[in-house]
Amino acid sequence: MGSYEIERYLNIRSAYGTSFGPDGERLSFLMNTTGTPQVWTLEEPRTWPEQRTFYDERVTFASWSPERSELIFGMDEGGNERAQLFKLDAETGEIENLTAMPDAKHRWGGWSHDGERFAFASNRRDESVFDIYVQDRDERGADAELVYEGDGWLSLSGWSPDDSRLLVSQAYSNFDQDLYVLDLAADEPDLEHLTPHEGDVRYQSASWAPDGEGIYLVTDEGDADTLYLAYLDLESGALETVADGDGWNVGGVALDDETGRFVYSRNVEGYTDLTVGEFNGSDPTAFETFPEPDLPGGISGGVSFDPDAERFALSTTGDAVNTNVFVVDIESGETEQWTHAPTAGIPSESFDESDLVHVESFDDLEVPGFLTLPDGAEDGETPVIVDIHGGPESQRRPSFSSVKQYFLDRGYAYFEPNVRGSAGYGADYAALDDVEKRMDSVADIEACVEWLQDHPAVDPDRIAAKGGSYGGFMVLAALTEYPDLWAAGVDVVGIANFVTFLENTGDWRRELREAEYGSLAEDREFLEGISPTNNIERIEAPLFVLHGENDPRVPVGEAEQIAEKTKAQGVPVRKLIFEDEGHGFSKLENRIEAYSTIADFLDEHV
Repeated sequence: MGSYEIERYLNIRSAYGTSFGPDGERLSFLMNTTGTPQVWTLEEPRTWPEQRTFYDERVTFASWSPERSELIFGMDEGGNERAQLFKLDAETGEIENLTAMPDAKHRWGGWSHDGERFAFASNRRDESVFDIYVQDRDERGADAELVYEGDGWLSLSGWSPDDSRLLVSQAYSNFDQDLYVLDLAADEPDLEHLTPHEGDVRYQSASWAPDGEGIYLVTDEGDADTLYLAYLDLESGALETVADGDGWNVGGVALDDETGRFVYSRNVEGYTDLTVGEFNGSDPTAFETFPEPDLPGGISGGVSFDPDAERFALSTTGDAVNTNVFVVDIESGETEQWTHAPTAGIPSESFDESDLVHVESFDDLEVPGFLTLPDGAEDGETPVIVDIHGGPESQRRPSFSSVKQYFLDRGYAYFEPNVRGSAGYGADYAALDDVEKRMDSVADIEACVEWLQDHPAVDPDRIAAKGGSYGGFMVLAALTEYPDLWAAGVDVVGIANFVTFLENTGDWRRELREAEYGSLAEDREFLEGISPTNNIERIEAPLFVLHGENDPRVPVGEAEQIAEKTKAQGVPVRKLIFEDEGHGFSKLENRIEAYSTIADFLDEHV
């Protein structure tokens, strides 16, 4: 048994999602002190913050007005992802629902520079597509102006410097997007296509240049394997490289469109490498750099500039560093910690750090992963949790996880692989699991387990699989494809059958997901063949299935059918459904119940 209960670990707090107020003196941020993320504000570093929202539901973002003491935040209900937009008056504390259309999703598109209007994308008109709306700051609900009717997955990247245009992105898959400009001053606003292309090309993290004549973005146009920072001239359509990632993805760029100051990040083997600089002169690709800030933990993001772009705020985290907000002086690189999210009285020096390892798979591919061993793990008797990320085009990085630290404290080792198909290692690596190659990524898990079995600290008979969402599918597939390897499996909001998943997922998601997994029209037989529910006769390891009743991404029926079919095989199975959760567990009491029950299950079977 460990030193602390799961409730203590789940009370370790995170502060993130920061935004500078219009006076440059205040920061807002999200923190989960009450058990779900709420809006807090702070006027000086490491002073007592003020809680601004008091809901049982999670707040998803908060953004200050550039001109007034007010901010807009997003919140959904029961994890259903149908976020509404709310305005908080920071002086009076008054909160108003600006959208008030609970059946629709609202995706934030930013404030205009004068703070009079804001933009958002929403599927109000048709659940399967997103339109573009502009709304005055003092309007409500149906008063929003529909400025463009979309025909797919549209989102917004911000207002032009003169507030006459919006930058619009359309996603076809995680690896294929387009950028457009929407001219709001036109009699009938229409999209100007900026990125005509063939095949899959990523155009992401787009920001207006200060003069409004170009766009900075990250892209892999030109058959690049990784993302690089580029400048797109709006008049000529020419795309120029600003900085390449030297073999790694440029993860994104944050740009102040008044000063030309910017921060971009590279994702180097899962760790963040920041560049801080300023564009200057007539050449939009020329810039000077400032000293790199020294931040703890190794992973940083979520940049917000102060009004004069003399400082920026961001959050930072690491294996042994819970997430906090820091403010960086741009010219000197000096950093100051503003928030002090508590660690529930658990000494931070007790947190364990991971090692980056590489495992050779069946076809000699090198699969990276992070292995964390508990204290004193040298005896060949250490049980291991193999925790597989979702996505699949996602990446496990060495960021803080209270759940991981809890299991380490209980004596489990923790292994987090980035199997083929993961993001962060180039487009070629990410495509190695597409459609008919799906099960090659499951074979990577087999290789990782065989590598773990040879590790001197590991008990080869006590290895468990755990994963959420697509990672839940990976758990189920690993248990049915390689049944001899596992002592137990934990499937959290996982896909059990690709056909029923695609038939029942939200209309707004289906096309995006079919681009990754294969389509119902053309690949149904293959999708049926690899679905764990159709191979359940091979399962041997005890299984625990957890899900949210309101899950809009992976419907709860996936949990119901895998639990039922596993039980019919005579295999020990547990099922836990939360009525007030969606795709994952956001409420503290539910997280305590979920992970304490998982711990009991693993203690029993592993």
